[in-house]
Amino acid sequence: MIGKPLSPSVFFFVMVLSFSVLLGGYTYLAREQHKINPLDKTIPTWSQLGQGVVKIVVLDHRSGKRWIVEDSAESGKRLFLGFFWGILGAILIGLLIGCFQLLEAAFAPPLAILAKLPPTAALALFFVMLGTGTGMYVGIIVVGLLPALAQSIYLSIKAIPTELINKALTLGASRTELVWNIIIRYIFPNILDSIRLQIGPALVYLIAAEYACAQIGFGYRIRLQARLVNMDVVYPYLALLILFGFFMDWLLKKAQAKWCAWYVKKEN
Repeated sequence: MIGKPLSPSVFFFVMVLSFSVLLGGYTYLAREQHKINPLDKTIPTWSQLGQGVVKIVVLDHRSGKRWIVEDSAESGKRLFLGFFWGILGAILIGLLIGCFQLLEAAFAPPLAILAKLPPTAALALFFVMLGTGTGMYVGIIVVGLLPALAQSIYLSIKAIPTELINKALTLGASRTELVWNIIIRYIFPNILDSIRLQIGPALVYLIAAEYACAQIGFGYRIRLQARLVNMDVVYPYLALLILFGFFMDWLLKKAQAKWCAWYVKKEN
């Protein structure tokens, strides 16, 4: 029945079953492919994937470094900086255009246009303007995140009941108190939800930029190994990206449960 919740045991069983089907399907495809060509590397077997993981974690004889450590440090730095500046800028701009009508008239239309720009299609522009250093990777993440996130914050402010704002003003709240105690606290859970939705796109922007021109990082390693058809290395890297995205999402959900317990209870 639509809207009827499943019991925890049934939910867990269906979840395990779905993953089992995926893993079983992959195992079948890999086995059939290797019957045709035992040297095939496009769909590696589980043993080949294990060998790929070993390549990632052991010291590389050329560089003397571990790929996973080297790539994680560089990609993590780029992603963190892009997330930080993108989220900070989006919160500031979203609050300003949501609270002040003059700024809304000035910046909401350009923001709506920028939100439709695919950052990966403008890679050449980022190369020319920011070079190929860390700033370019940070810039593409910021441009990808900021407009959509700022619009989400702006729309959340517009959705605040007028009665709530009028009551605060009637009780003598100043402009600063209104923004901090009413608006920010009301939209904060929505901000966290919006940030969660931007984790995947941010990873896409970063990997696309690294794939195009980086000399280190996840995108660079995937490009290099894909050219050599070393999918036993590419697949573990993709799995690590998925795990990182889930970890970020889990952290934000925990933060929301801790800081916005009333919102989480209402949603459940």
